[in-house]
Amino acid sequence: MEGSKEKIILNIGGVRYETYSSTLRTFPGTKLCSLTEPNAPSIYDYDPTTKEFFFDRNAEIFSYVLNYYRTKHFHCPIDTCRSVLEEELAFWEVNETQLASCCWLKLNNKEVQPEEFNIWDEHEQTDDQCLIVQTERRDFSWRTRWQPKIWSIFEKPFSSFSAKCLAFASLLFIVGIVIIFCEETKAQFEFFTANFTSVGYSEVSHDDHEPYYHQAAYLLHLELFCVLWFTFEFSVRFCFCPDKKLFFQNPLNVADFLSLFPVYIEFFVAGQIQRMPSLGLWLGFVRIVYLLKLLKISKLIETPLILRVLCYTLKSILREICILLMILAFETLFFGALFFYGELLGSHPSYTGELHFTDILVCFWWALITLTTVGYGDIIPLTTVGQVTAALAAVFGMLTIIIPIPIFLVKFKSYYDIAIFKQKLKRSKKH
Repeated sequence: MEGSKEKIILNIGGVRYETYSSTLRTFPGTKLCSLTEPNAPSIYDYDPTTKEFFFDRNAEIFSYVLNYYRTKHFHCPIDTCRSVLEEELAFWEVNETQLASCCWLKLNNKEVQPEEFNIWDEHEQTDDQCLIVQTERRDFSWRTRWQPKIWSIFEKPFSSFSAKCLAFASLLFIVGIVIIFCEETKAQFEFFTANFTSVGYSEVSHDDHEPYYHQAAYLLHLELFCVLWFTFEFSVRFCFCPDKKLFFQNPLNVADFLSLFPVYIEFFVAGQIQRMPSLGLWLGFVRIVYLLKLLKISKLIETPLILRVLCYTLKSILREICILLMILAFETLFFGALFFYGELLGSHPSYTGELHFTDILVCFWWALITLTTVGYGDIIPLTTVGQVTAALAAVFGMLTIIIPIPIFLVKFKSYYDIAIFKQKLKRSKKH
């Protein structure tokens, strides 16, 4: 008790501060903590008459530093220069990352609400971590004991060596089935271009189709082998997922589920595909979901910080994006209709056969392509009114696209700075 009530007097730039030695011991390893050691008077500028330590430093900032030792919450004055603050904190051996989020945003002139600053932490927390927390709250049984482990192996590639091996195997199967899909598409295209005429499907003997059927069967069995692995993987993840509703809210899980059906359907209707080749085309179209599996590669590698910030920025400006799309839709309808009637009313009778459009829907297509500054050239204005409309559409299209870009960049830079600050804070806590 006597040690905790011992007081230390500090003279900071002529301003006198008095506090308990126990307060200065709050953060070991800092300069203020070293003042409580017995040899401190011989190390620092100590006046035995007044029994105070003298430091020729900024008294205003030190008051916030001392308050940080008292409350463990570090704030700073709004009008403080960042360089001065960093210099003072370095002198007192206080990490800058301990600065409160509200003051950090003001110090860096970030137009971000403190709530958004804290939301970033929630955004970084992955879904699988939330699910494991829910599992730990349940009754302790065999399934509950193994559920987080198996879920981590299948859902968190960097959680263990087994998870890394499983992720590598899944990556090989994903690449394999995409290659098989491309080969099947190539074979189907060659088959139909060789057997379809302008009239329709030409009847050719089964012997002539034998090479195609042999290759198709070979690719189908390879595809079945990959899909059996995906079926096993999806079944385990689904069975050991603590929250089935949250599991199916993930679009990648829905894509995994849909990708299991095409090969099984083809096995059941293999005989009908030979009589109805168009059915094979529809099954090939459904196989496009295989390509969505490539998105799972992002889970197998550590997502770069800048990519995570980009995704979060897009979510934060979703309202602005919707407004931009509404403006673009209005401009498409307006300039499309203006172009349609301008070409019809202003055209010379001899131009009628040269018009590149047949109805107003084609003009809407032209307006959208012109507004986005793509300009395929399949439809061109032939009249003065149409040319003026095209020029205005191009100008308004550039303005519609260019003006929101600075808004996006400001948001992106703000969130990126917050993410960098959070990473520094995590590193400092680890050390």
